[in-house]
Amino acid sequence: MNNEIFSEVDHYISNLLAPEDKALSDTITTLVNEGLPQHSISANQGKFLQVLMITCNAKRVLELGTLGGYSTIWLARALPENGKVITIDVNAHHSDVARKNIDIAGLLHKVELRTGKALDILQELIANNEVPFDVIFIDADKPPYTEYFNYAVQLSRPGTLIICDNVIRDGKVLDKNSTDESVRGVQRLNEMLSKNKNVTATILQTVGVKDFDGMVIAVVNRV
Repeated sequence: MNNEIFSEVDHYISNLLAPEDKALSDTITTLVNEGLPQHSISANQGKFLQVLMITCNAKRVLELGTLGGYSTIWLARALPENGKVITIDVNAHHSDVARKNIDIAGLLHKVELRTGKALDILQELIANNEVPFDVIFIDADKPPYTEYFNYAVQLSRPGTLIICDNVIRDGKVLDKNSTDESVRGVQRLNEMLSKNKNVTATILQTVGVKDFDGMVIAVVNRV
């Protein structure tokens, strides 16, 4: 596997079709300055999410895993002016950094940040009969990915697109004896999807500046 050529091609694609502006590049800088992990999606992945959103005419988006707001900015920019992203992160510091970055990008009017455990907030949204989302992007802690996905379906409508990032883990999902809780979490999700009749799903392998991984792409058939 030639990681160098994968990264070079990723940069080639991003420079042509997903160039970062100052708001996006500064957001990545704040991750370093504020001590946040470098777990944001790549620019090319952000553009990929936008293409998917435009394809399904998304107006309401739910994001699990805000971090510094990098992916949130990509999502919000693909929405119409009356669109909305609800983004959830368990870490208050992450949310504070993200709020500043999203504000600098001029997108706070499209974004609602919620801080707390995603499982709790998802249950609250369901209990409050939240209007179904058009796109749900899951990029949070991996052990409860199956639970996140099942709650996401309850917050969907037929046709909702659910995307789950980091589900190949550099190929470690092939290790049936893995003791890594993140690997075990995505293995459980992937196996569940193979039997789930409520969605039509596949996994897209990804390579590039984020190394070797993959995304679940699922369309809800019924809730």
